[in-house]
Amino acid sequence: MAIEIHQFVCLDDNYGVLIHDSRTGETVSIDSPDAEIIEAELQARSWRLTHIWTTHHHADHTGGHLELKARHHCLIIGPRAEAAKIPGLDQAVGEGDSFQFGGGEVRVLDTPGHTLGHIAYWLPHAEVAFVGDTLFALGCGRVFEGTHDMMWGSLAKLAALPPPTRVYCGHEYTQSNARFARTIEPDNTDLRDRIAEIDALRSLGKPTIPTTIARELATNPFVRAGLPAVKAALGLSGADDWQVFSEIRSRKDRA
Repeated sequence: MAIEIHQFVCLDDNYGVLIHDSRTGETVSIDSPDAEIIEAELQARSWRLTHIWTTHHHADHTGGHLELKARHHCLIIGPRAEAAKIPGLDQAVGEGDSFQFGGGEVRVLDTPGHTLGHIAYWLPHAEVAFVGDTLFALGCGRVFEGTHDMMWGSLAKLAALPPPTRVYCGHEYTQSNARFARTIEPDNTDLRDRIAEIDALRSLGKPTIPTTIARELATNPFVRAGLPAVKAALGLSGADDWQVFSEIRSRKDRA
């Protein structure tokens, strides 16, 4: 595989991600939390930024767009539904669109809820997805602009990706998410084992991301909301899947 993925901490708890194609020399930044840190990581690897793939309009994901574009003349791709809010946008994309990178196809998925125009980027050939603030390790983004029904649909779409798919998200929230997940499924042994692993990683200052779709299906209460056991545990056996998700999301918001 010619693609190299490099992840690093930006701001307080954001992650920056660079993707480099050694065959073409192209380098992508997933969003731009901090232009100076991204520039330092590029310089350390002698990579030149050619693209920014934007997931959504929030400032901690677009704050470095214009500075990086001025330095590198990179192409900024972003969500069509938020085109007016994405600084320096060159190419607007949405569900069903695709383009080439790293010897394969990049597929765009609409994942609204956190924001109305949020998108994710899925590279089937590399078995990796960049999901911004829709899906987190053991969690999901707050529903700021959309509805709970809408967010559930976005999570279900991501959960349907192939289980080995590696998932890169925008923030290191996993330890907090884990504490909450345990309140929903205290008897989930996969979750219990994962929490021990997460605590060990964080004690060493190491990231808990990327995760995989398989791990989230086994342990993330937000994507498990449709399971009969989860519904029963919440006293919602007769509810629609999205209503169970809504209850879980509401509990997390109050936690």
